[in-house]
Amino acid sequence: MVDALKQAEARQRSAAAQGFDWPDIDGVWAKLHEEIEELQQAGNAAERAEELGDLLFMLVNLSRHLGIDPQQALADGTAKFDRRFASVCAQMREQGVAMSPETLPQMEAAWQVAKRMERTQPGGYRLASFDDRDDAANEGDT
Repeated sequence: MVDALKQAEARQRSAAAQGFDWPDIDGVWAKLHEEIEELQQAGNAAERAEELGDLLFMLVNLSRHLGIDPQQALADGTAKFDRRFASVCAQMREQGVAMSPETLPQMEAAWQVAKRMERTQPGGYRLASFDDRDDAANEGDT
């Protein structure tokens, strides 16, 4: 995926250098909404895959227009998910509630708590991430 992000960004920069680009970000936003709509209307798996690719390509283009490294943004977003999901797991354990499709409303409520905690106390809590748990579980293997 990382290579695909870099390739998409390189293609977009090359096209922009040749004048094939929106004059302002409003055109990018409009195209992004168009791609979302096309994905929603896709009728089969092949069409959905094609439209999802178009949407991802446009997201990389949006990141270019915003001056944001898409690879870093995705890495940061994944890390944020890991922190919040770890919080959800901890909250569910503390409440004695099993995680399952039937307890999705409780998990969503826990997710909202994790978001509030993160927003009101940036860096104020740190729960084990997936990588930390994997490392801890594998410590005895060496």
